[in-house]
Amino acid sequence: MAERKPGGLAETLRWRDNRLELLDQRILPNRVEFVACDSAATTADAIRAMVVRGAPAIGCAAAYGVALEAQRFLRATPAELKAGLEAGFAVLAASRPTAVNLFWALARMRETWQRAEAQHRAVAPTLLAEAQVIHAEDIATNRRMGAHGAALLPDTACVLTHCNAGALATAGHGTALGVIRSAVEAGKKIAVIADETRPFLQGARLTAWELQQDGIAVTLIADVAAASLLARGEVDAIIVGADRVAANGDVANKVGTYPLAVMAQRHAVPFYVAAPCSTIDPSIASGAAIPIEERGREEVAGYGTERWAPEDVPVRNPVFDVTPAALVTALITERGVARAPYAAAITRLLAGK
Repeated sequence: MAERKPGGLAETLRWRDNRLELLDQRILPNRVEFVACDSAATTADAIRAMVVRGAPAIGCAAAYGVALEAQRFLRATPAELKAGLEAGFAVLAASRPTAVNLFWALARMRETWQRAEAQHRAVAPTLLAEAQVIHAEDIATNRRMGAHGAALLPDTACVLTHCNAGALATAGHGTALGVIRSAVEAGKKIAVIADETRPFLQGARLTAWELQQDGIAVTLIADVAAASLLARGEVDAIIVGADRVAANGDVANKVGTYPLAVMAQRHAVPFYVAAPCSTIDPSIASGAAIPIEERGREEVAGYGTERWAPEDVPVRNPVFDVTPAALVTALITERGVARAPYAAAITRLLAGK
């Protein structure tokens, strides 16, 4: 079921010996190690600490977190199981606020639990089976999305991407990087420019490494260099992922995405967003209502054990921004490519039309 990583490395997440193992993305590319989770609480801790990140991967991890919690109550009474699962759902839901895939996966696991609740002993294996289905479906979804997006790219292209929307951010293949992978698999000559993605450096640490493992040409730049490359005509397209898409097509993604979209419009470069339909939140009318997570000052004031900012300087660390739908050339999903007007296009996508 799980897809191997480029270069034969392990999956982003895997189920082994009745535990969830997560590739620790905090220490890549220097070391490849896994963090084992045995409960909803330890899974939530791993999500919160950025052991696993990327909206689809967070959703998959949360699904397994529910299954882990059910396993803990195999010999419990129905009332104890119910209380334990409710607590597990709550701790997972509180782990990160912006990525809607987390809440989508939890809602799906809750529905599965409700269907199985009458058969007390069947709850744990049923929830595990559903988590594994979500895992497998994510890989298949990314493959379909990649094929749709690859068709948008010319036979030879230089693509700029921001953050990491690759296999590391999903169960496998990736969203934005999945489009690039699929284009390369189709015989297109694609070179990638990866923003470093301050302050957590997902582009420098993860995207550059991941593409190197695949043998795809990648050049790393500082975030602030993107505008000059666009102005010189060195970028043919920008492709990013998303953590939540509002009903009107506004997109929440890693902070720094919005200025890229503005610059793309200024220089007439297509700006594509690749995201599964599970990332679309029809309950939110516009990006103004998307909750934007703010993380600790230490991520901006330094990195790892290194500190370069004065200790007493105030720090803001919003880790997502919202790109208005008017700046999005197309939304690439597993069900096809949506274009403006997005409200109607998204309605059709979610209806399967």
